[in-house]
Amino acid sequence: MAEFSGLGMHLGNLSRLSKAKSRSISPENFSGEAGKGGMATEGTGAHRARGLGQGWKISPSIEIQPGEVRVLADIKGPGAIQQMWMTNMHGRWRNLILRIHWDGQKHPSVECPLGDFFANGWERYAHVNSLAVCVNPGRAFNCYWEMPFRKRAIVTLENRDDERIILYYQINYALTPVPADCAYFHAQFRRTNPLPFKEDYTILDGVQGRGHYVGTYMAWGVNNNGWWGEGEIKFFMDSDAKWPTICGTGTEDYFCGSYDFDIGLNEPQDYPRAYTEFTTAYAGLPQVIRPDGTYRSQQRFGLYRWHILDPIRFEKKLKVTMQAIGWRTDKDRRYLPLQDDIASVAYWYQTLPTAKFPELPARDYLEVI
Repeated sequence: MAEFSGLGMHLGNLSRLSKAKSRSISPENFSGEAGKGGMATEGTGAHRARGLGQGWKISPSIEIQPGEVRVLADIKGPGAIQQMWMTNMHGRWRNLILRIHWDGQKHPSVECPLGDFFANGWERYAHVNSLAVCVNPGRAFNCYWEMPFRKRAIVTLENRDDERIILYYQINYALTPVPADCAYFHAQFRRTNPLPFKEDYTILDGVQGRGHYVGTYMAWGVNNNGWWGEGEIKFFMDSDAKWPTICGTGTEDYFCGSYDFDIGLNEPQDYPRAYTEFTTAYAGLPQVIRPDGTYRSQQRFGLYRWHILDPIRFEKKLKVTMQAIGWRTDKDRRYLPLQDDIASVAYWYQTLPTAKFPELPARDYLEVI
């Protein structure tokens, strides 16, 4: 275990030596090979570097054409991806599909629109300051989920847009033995618009194998007046059938907030009534998109919860659902089942092989509208 970082280097073991080999893939070194960085003689920066020559930022980024699936990294193991950074100024993030394949499995273990994967599902920048994901000015996507593999890792990005995009990226990894008890990283995107009346939203289903659930991101678009977050999250593990083993008490509670994320609800003398954005190491409401009185008519929210210190462990299978509940306006204040626009990303580790994901819907269904 000394050669493998486990949950990553931290201050407690940062001084320990390791035989792991540090490598990095970027447009300046597509293979990640030792001593092969900065050698490009052509690329997106060649015109800017005219008169300077090789080694002067010739290939800082790549172009991905409409309909193209570009391999960003193809790495022979054993090893682990430790950090990914990407940025794209003009692309529509729901049209850029990130996929990762582990150890020769034909179907991906990660399949997700780029923005949603980095907790920015509404195609508008939101600052995220967490342990697993950081989104920094301006539009810089960073991921710190550790992703071990034993034979091969392939990272691709599909451009479903009608226009070419310019992508800057860097994938940092280590070549090192992987312990037998290390599982494979997975991330699955889903979107339902609108949620059918009296139906729970499914964050994840069909998981088969042994593993642990480590995170949730939700892009929640509200279609009703009033508070929308009374719903409970439920984790159905292994032999659970009708009833789950883990049941939350409310949406904002699951995302580690309380009382509608509204400080003024309980302290109106000190704070105005409003949703309050926050971003922390393990949970956050980093994005609240408010109506503007004309064409932005709906409230939209981005929320994340990382189970880094409290992973949800399962032995055979896992299903995760979230209720969408608001309030009726009658005198009894009854619950109102909502029919909202909800998208999500589930993050987990598990053994291979992975059950095939549901087919990702076409571009028009995923569109941020």
